[in-house]
Amino acid sequence: MIRGKFIYLMLCVALVSCKTQEQVKKKLNVLFIIADDLTATAVSSYGNKISKTPNIDLLAAQGTRYTKAYCQYPVCGPSRASFLSGYYPSATKTFGYTSGRENIGPNRITWPQLFKNNGYYTTRVSKIYHMGVPIDIETGSHGKDDEASWTERYNSQGPEWKAKGDGELVQGNPDGSKPIQGGNVMTIVKAEGDDLIHSDGKTAAKASELIRAHKNEPFFMAIGFVRPHVPFVAPKDYFAPYPYEDISLPYNFEGDWDDIPEKGINYVTSKNAQMDSIQKKKAIAAYYASVSYMDNQLGKVLTTLKEEGLEDDTVVIFTSDHGFHLGEHEFWMKVSLKEESARVPLIIKMPGKAPAVCNSFVELLDLYPTIAELAGLSYSEHLQGKSLIKTLDDPNHKVRDIAFSVTQNGNTFLLRTNDRAYIQYGEDASLGIELFDMKKDPGQYTNLAQLPEYAEEVKNFQEKLKQKLKEVRTNDLEMSYSNSKTP
Repeated sequence: MIRGKFIYLMLCVALVSCKTQEQVKKKLNVLFIIADDLTATAVSSYGNKISKTPNIDLLAAQGTRYTKAYCQYPVCGPSRASFLSGYYPSATKTFGYTSGRENIGPNRITWPQLFKNNGYYTTRVSKIYHMGVPIDIETGSHGKDDEASWTERYNSQGPEWKAKGDGELVQGNPDGSKPIQGGNVMTIVKAEGDDLIHSDGKTAAKASELIRAHKNEPFFMAIGFVRPHVPFVAPKDYFAPYPYEDISLPYNFEGDWDDIPEKGINYVTSKNAQMDSIQKKKAIAAYYASVSYMDNQLGKVLTTLKEEGLEDDTVVIFTSDHGFHLGEHEFWMKVSLKEESARVPLIIKMPGKAPAVCNSFVELLDLYPTIAELAGLSYSEHLQGKSLIKTLDDPNHKVRDIAFSVTQNGNTFLLRTNDRAYIQYGEDASLGIELFDMKKDPGQYTNLAQLPEYAEEVKNFQEKLKQKLKEVRTNDLEMSYSNSKTP
């Protein structure tokens, strides 16, 4: 009799143990993958006919692709600080190259930290919070990371512009006489050797290793690729599909800047970079080569996820911190609030959800509440993002009527609606205004702001901006879980 009770007791313990293990396995994993400086206009599933991005495209074909996703600040540091903390830069006052922790304080829970606090293994590989590229990649530094967000963190050191290969400086080098150089400039290196010599190759390898090592526990894994951020460095084979001679430059015309404010002229232009048409084509070709290299590393990570049988247990997010100008309006790089700089690719692949295209306005800020809800985690009601969950079942669901972004130390603002892009320089508009008809003029060539017939419309946008700024700045940032909301 005693023996029978003992056996029964052991069977109960075993069943409880099996149930507990099964419950753990059923927790949703999160694989967050972010490229650096990747404009939506350079992704083939977003309409580019030249750039080759088969792995991003495959993910887009399997998940929900958002066509109107916008960053909240078109510069690496403040953009990342915003969506990882859950607040607009205008609320956190984080406009520089920091993690944002300095301003949100130690008691406010970041997006990965929320998962860490709920029993997830959280790790970052390479750049998630701000890192200086190329310098922190060259040294293997943590950069401006937030240690509290992670169980473990890994850096991917690479040679960057010092890589062996055929190098050229196409910015500030009008006669081609200067040697290549480091820093935030358009240096091109067609590098010798394979993928693993460079940071993104190492990142893909480490991410794959960690997926295999932690496949039996719930994880929040953040993978940060640094390409296509300058310098444009990739193994030389990635350049072969993009001979610069075949590159077509974007449409530009004399006098394009005449109707926009001085503050609206980007910090890097073809003029101040002293770029001729050949150098422009080489820069675009090298950017595409860098994108293709990054895309291939993405493919390696996604293949590992599939090989380990984790696709049905893992939500995958792919995006970029902001866009990048490739000569539109003779602008280069980021910072501006025009489409090429402010709009980003965004794809969410959720197990069990049908592929779809969502045309609602969404913001990177919306990722935090969305993924927390998908995982069933409580989060602060004060977060400023909006959940995208309904779009995963109904891609026609409208999340936002307007996308909001800021730049230039929080003193320049974008309100993007279906029909208009409104950009205001200075809170009192004293530094200028831009208004574009995005239906008739998607290239943003004709500024309507000073035309009398648009005066009332400008006035309405000014009032909307005042209301938006009041909303984001007076938001109570106290992240007390007594006030948290449960999905």
